[in-house]
Amino acid sequence: MPAYVVGEIHITDPVAYQAQVPVALATVARFGGRVVAGGGKIELLDGGPMPERIVVIEFPDAETARRWYRSDEYQAALKVRLSTSQGRVFLIDGVEPSLRPAWPRPGAGGGPS
Repeated sequence: MPAYVVGEIHITDPVAYQAQVPVALATVARFGGRVVAGGGKIELLDGGPMPERIVVIEFPDAETARRWYRSDEYQAALKVRLSTSQGRVFLIDGVEPSLRPAWPRPGAGGGPS
């Protein structure tokens, strides 16, 4: 079952933070992960405060996500991230693919096209 690492990040040193991003992304890929959302516009629909930056990384399963987070490769990037930003990071179980509802295709009815 897929698992997601979700980070809510407030960057305090943008230059140093950006320098660690390619290193961190390379470690994600080595563990079979991929960024599925993040770094772009955020629209707050409910509650507050407005987060500055959200990133969502998908891994094949929660154990792989944990191995990535605890890996020596990522720990080096994490030290930089922690010194250049503040925030929270969560690990969330995904939904088994067979239990996901089918999205209606555009033009197939059931929603806007």
